[in-house]
Amino acid sequence: MGILSGDPKKQPLHYGEIASIWAYLLAAKGNYAAYQTFLNHCGDQDLKKQLDDGISLIKQESERIEEILKVNGIALPPSPPERSYATLEDIPVGARFNDAEISAAISANIAKCLVACSTIIGQSTREDIAMLFGQFHMNQAQAGAKMLRLNKEKGWLVTPPLHTNIPTKQ
Repeated sequence: MGILSGDPKKQPLHYGEIASIWAYLLAAKGNYAAYQTFLNHCGDQDLKKQLDDGISLIKQESERIEEILKVNGIALPPSPPERSYATLEDIPVGARFNDAEISAAISANIAKCLVACSTIIGQSTREDIAMLFGQFHMNQAQAGAKMLRLNKEKGWLVTPPLHTNIPTKQ
């Protein structure tokens, strides 16, 4: 038997796992607060649904990560305060995020989460950590697909220049 065999939950986390998991949780907490703020600025009902789903997903992931860190004696990153509720009309027009900006920020956050999950999976020596972040990766990929569809439907997708000159066979 190898040194890291047996029940993975009884194996130590290595410093890379700890740092990456801790950083993922810190970013998740920031996204949670940002999404709460975005809800105040959002006018589109489909986008509000995506924000609500994102908040729910972040909450679920954060609870699971916090438990792992606590069990391993790692201090948790700070949490920003809960955001208060405001109506869209209470926010001056020039101070509002528009729906396309909110959608772009969510899409960028999802892309960052996908990279972070892949990194943690690749550096993990504990199977339970790799599997957990594999599950998170799948959830984020599904959220990303929904955001892509929404961005296309609403006309919010900003693409790089598209190459439309397709070479012909010679």
